[in-house]
Formats: sequence, C-alpha cells, structure tokens
Amino acid sequence: MIELYLEGESILKEEELEDLKRALYGVFALEGLAGPGELSISFVDSDEIRELNHAYRGKDEATDVLSFPQEESLEALKKQSYQVLGDIVINMDRVRQQADEFGHSLRRELVYLSLHSFYHLLGYDHEEEEEKKHMRIKEEEAYQYFLKQGGEDEN
Repeated sequence: MIELYLEGESILKEEELEDLKRALYGVFALEGLAGPGELSISFVDSDEIRELNHAYRGKDEATDVLSFPQEESLEALKKQSYQVLGDIVINMDRVRQQADEFGHSLRRELVYLSLHSFYHLLGYDHEEEEEKKHMRIKEEEAYQYFLKQGGEDEN
C-alpha cells in the first residue's frame, strides 16, 4: 500500500481530507500503483508556495500546486520495489480563490488540484496541446472514478 504523508492537514475539514484520500487512492488503483510506497502532500499558503516556486522553478509567483516527482514516468515508478511518488504542495489560498471563481465547492477544487498534481508526478504535462488533452482525459477518468467510489460532487 502507498502511504500518504500529510503536512498542514489540520486546516482541512474531515470530509475534505477524506475526499482527498479517496481521490488519490482511486488514482493508485486506476494506474496500478500497489506499493509499498509513499506520497507526501503539504498544504501551504500563497507566500510559501511562491517561495518554493521561486526556489525550484525560478518563477517568482504563487501557483495553485507544485509537484516534485521522484521518477520520470509511471513505468519507472512501477519498476521500483518501494514506490516513492514524490511531493505535492497545494496552495490553499488558491484552492479557495479558484473554487469561488469556478463556482464550485472547496472540496471539489481540492480534489481536482490533487488529481492534477498527482498526474504531474506520473510524468504527465500540459505544455503542448496534445499533452494537455491527454492529461485532462486522465484527470477526468480519475475524477469519475472518485465519484463512483463515493466521492461527492459539490458544485
């Protein structure tokens, strides 16, 4: 099993945390990641993610999520006897802002950004239009799987 290591999760409500876990464990199942292994997720504010974005990507701006993969692809991860997926950093200020902008719940935005960031850990990207299309398909499949597993779609 892949273990989730969470930092700053105390800012989440219980149902938000449960949805996050359900969504990520769903992707593990969909993508054939059985572990053993680990994934680290940190919940930060705009100032902290801006510092990380500047330090690691040379971009002096806040973003919604950052992903730090340990392997370059899903195939490389599956070859590991202990699957260290990497680190996800989620900007909760941006989660709230985007939920308001898009007219849906914080829970839905948190799940979506978690799935989005997770697919970055698996080597997916959205720099080119074809890559973006493929990544969006994967995210939507994972979101639909999340809903089938009892996740709530609060708009």
